[in-house]
Amino acid sequence: MGIDVATYSAQPVTLAIIGCGSRGQAYSAYAIAEPTKCKVVAIAEPRPKTRNLVAEAHLVDQTLVFNSWEDLLKASEENLRASGKRLADAVIVAVQDCMHLEVTLAFAEQGYHILCEKPMATSIDDCVKMEAAVTKAGIVFGMGHVLRYSPYNKAISDIVFSGQLGQLVNIVHLEPVGYYHFAHSYVRGNWAREEECCFFLMTKSCHDIDLLCHLLKPATPKRVQSFGSLLHFRKESKPKEAGDATRCLHCSYERECPYSAKKIYLDPVSNGHTGWPASTIVDGMPDIENITFALRNGRYGQCVYESDNNVCDNQVVNMEFSTGSTVSFTMVAQTERICERQTRMHFSHGEIIGDMNTFTVTDFRTGKTTHHAPKNEGGSHGGGDLGLVRTFVEAVRTGRQDLLGTDVREVLKSHLTVFATEESRKKGTVVNCEEFERVAKAAILA
Repeated sequence: MGIDVATYSAQPVTLAIIGCGSRGQAYSAYAIAEPTKCKVVAIAEPRPKTRNLVAEAHLVDQTLVFNSWEDLLKASEENLRASGKRLADAVIVAVQDCMHLEVTLAFAEQGYHILCEKPMATSIDDCVKMEAAVTKAGIVFGMGHVLRYSPYNKAISDIVFSGQLGQLVNIVHLEPVGYYHFAHSYVRGNWAREEECCFFLMTKSCHDIDLLCHLLKPATPKRVQSFGSLLHFRKESKPKEAGDATRCLHCSYERECPYSAKKIYLDPVSNGHTGWPASTIVDGMPDIENITFALRNGRYGQCVYESDNNVCDNQVVNMEFSTGSTVSFTMVAQTERICERQTRMHFSHGEIIGDMNTFTVTDFRTGKTTHHAPKNEGGSHGGGDLGLVRTFVEAVRTGRQDLLGTDVREVLKSHLTVFATEESRKKGTVVNCEEFERVAKAAILA
């Protein structure tokens, strides 16, 4: 399907938001910041208060406010039959990970350009199906690999690809997930159980693997090896002082526990802080009453040592690339920093050391070290959310997939690398990435 560039040259690019949780709201914020660039014209969200808040924020006509993505799809079908026009130029898919495939396939078939939150899907089969559907549709496709699009990582990428420090030999990369972030999302939250979402490396760090592969282009991953486990957040680690308590609000040890749900959700709201993570556990704006109710009755009030989570809380990944360059990546839950990556990059003629906010560049030939502090325009992931949506909107407006710096084939390849890494962790082997990709695709086509 070709792209009519003229359609997008004058008016703001129109967006439909499918899933109005924290990610859907983060991506759609660009429409409020830059109304001449894009406009949210339709939303689909099952939670009534959240749906109304987002609809009001974007002044969405009530005829284009839907309870489900299926209702939005049906309305789009009817509009296409009646007028030959879609309801929007593009959709942002920000539903739960396990739903990404069916939503993306449905709207790609109708010709919508798509920005899909990471990961693209939760199984190899589904990822391959998504790549095939997007390729067939000929649409602009963006992936929620937001790290690529932050001013910080773009500035580092420019230096890497300029060649001014010579060949990139090795990268050491750390993702400090954050002790209460992990407890919120990966013990109590939607990504706690592999059977219901996916494994930890995919749900949390697929955009780290994507970024590392991006920085080492045109080299490709050759071999991967990984170790990791759920070490702390399990019943065996429960403090004796907590006794048989299963909920924080009923626990005598709660004041001493760093993972207290009262500390993470209720205390901040009591002090006027109504943003993440408290905003994600209730429908609508959090207050003392609805947060207290959620902690008394829902999974976010459970003891982290009495939950049914099973994803890793620490993992290391070693990667060898086709050029011989190497990468070591660590992600760990038990950190004070929240997702503020720390990176060391070693070149034949220099070194880059960064903390996701600032970085230094040392040139071995001159002995000179320069300090860089790229401007963060706001938003999470160091401005990556804003950078991704801005780039996606411009790609849709101009019909240029290349502006995104990647395409669905490359997105699939980085996801297959993540799947290969998890196979290494589970089987205790070194995995050949090319062979893994060949076998995976052959199995699906068979």
